[in-house]
Amino acid sequence: QSQIAESGGGSVQAGGSLRLSCLASGAFEDQNCIGWFREAPGKEREGVALIETQEFDSYYSDSAKGRFTISREKEKNRVYLQMNNLKPEDTAVYYCAVEMQRNCYTHLLNRWREFDYWGQGTQVTVSA
Repeated sequence: QSQIAESGGGSVQAGGSLRLSCLASGAFEDQNCIGWFREAPGKEREGVALIETQEFDSYYSDSAKGRFTISREKEKNRVYLQMNNLKPEDTAVYYCAVEMQRNCYTHLLNRWREFDYWGQGTQVTVSA
């Protein structure tokens, strides 16, 4: 099992940066896939970035490439999402999620329903 808690959201102007943090207790004991997803009002939840807990592979959505960086600190049970050059269209609730006993693959960015454990989410608001 894993318990998830996100933090670090807030309000910024376009071009600004935020760093989201995910405490994923129990998620680093085996090879699992941890992802950041987001959901904007009226839109379906979408994947932003994925990272493996034991290996070093990471994956990004097209909108995140070049602007966002996912990283992890195994000893702290934490995954981070550094978001730079934020745009108003990045405004959403950001969720951290874990899929247990699985490697990450690009297609998992589009399969959020397969993730087993979810946090409560943290709001990110980017103003023009």
